Amino acid sequence: MKAVVALESTVISHGLPRPTNLETARRCEQAVRAAGAVPKTIAIADGRIVVGADDVLLQRLANEDGVAKASLRDIAPLLARGALGATTVAATVSIAAEAGIEVMATGGIGGVHRGADRTFDVSADLGAIARHPVCVVCSGAKLVLDLPKTLEMLETLGVPVIGYGTDELPAFYVRSSGLHLPHRADDAPSAARIARAQLERGAGIVIAVPVPDTHAMDRAEAERSVAQAIEQAEAAGVAGAAVTPYLLRALGEGTQGRALAANVELLKHNAAVAAAIATELVSL
Repeated sequence: MKAVVALESTVISHGLPRPTNLETARRCEQAVRAAGAVPKTIAIADGRIVVGADDVLLQRLANEDGVAKASLRDIAPLLARGALGATTVAATVSIAAEAGIEVMATGGIGGVHRGADRTFDVSADLGAIARHPVCVVCSGAKLVLDLPKTLEMLETLGVPVIGYGTDELPAFYVRSSGLHLPHRADDAPSAARIARAQLERGAGIVIAVPVPDTHAMDRAEAERSVAQAIEQAEAAGVAGAAVTPYLLRALGEGTQGRALAANVELLKHNAAVAAAIATELVSL
């Protein structure tokens, strides 16, 4: 049986600027193939769930205006309307599980937003990972989130977070958040054995992979940039699903493109790690 890796598509439509978005989508798929697995980018198009977007659909996701950001709540309405939708981690995990795909790769998962004690803004990604037997390979949670609360919520939901060659939770563009992880795996075979045990329990798991050191951002600098981006978002009245894309764009501008370079690099790296883990899982 061939190893398969699911890839989310929100990063194409909402996470990266043009033309970097299409270039990165193609490079992530190539990274999966180079590691010996089959990439399946997931999206919603023309009244269908697509598991394995072709290049024409990748171009549509990257270049068309008004592509919907499709989380779990949005799948049925978008299918009924025949709309074009880019799937979040939550939607991708759900669809991957239905399709029998055990591994997906992304940049950073969603989580508990800063100020969630007032807004109750918690990403559907966390519950979806807990409910579906899919191994999510990522660089921790997005830096703009409340990372301690996100890690606490994952623990509450029973989701193991495994540090891939690290004892601390990665923080997207930053290699470490300073938050300790109780479990680690130092290579793909070790990660796959842990993942297999969790998937057989009918639940998901997070493999947290630090951004490659050559593209990692300084933690203090990144936090300053995040604080500035949050101030800008609040001043602009940005809310709901638009917050994270806005903050990531502001971060990219505030760091003179270094955040964007780190994002692209970690996406490719995570895709390759996911493919290696998927290949090992097939043999277990």
